[in-house]
Amino acid sequence: MTADRSAAAPDYPVTPDGRYFVVRGRLWRRSNPALAADVRTALVKELMDARRAVGVALRSGDGAGETQARRQVDQAKHALGERGPVWWEDGAPDLNRHMARNTPYASWFATLDR
Repeated sequence: MTADRSAAAPDYPVTPDGRYFVVRGRLWRRSNPALAADVRTALVKELMDARRAVGVALRSGDGAGETQARRQVDQAKHALGERGPVWWEDGAPDLNRHMARNTPYASWFATLDR
């Protein structure tokens, strides 16, 4: 999975409302587009550092380090808006990690070339 889902790679389709991108049929929440570019950049750096720390901890068998690093990943993802309360304000539910074919995006998803 890429680090910065807010700038989903061109090969990952983005829902028409810009809330999710799709990987293997599954919706993944994008970062909050209202974040300032410098804030987003700093948070993505924190996320990548934390993900690297998870890998280091896993390779070294450091359970406590892994727990801490995963906590940092979660904090960065919350700050980016990829987890936690949704960043949109129209009351639409969070469909993160749902299969697109089982959501209100199903008809849009069916039109994609896969």
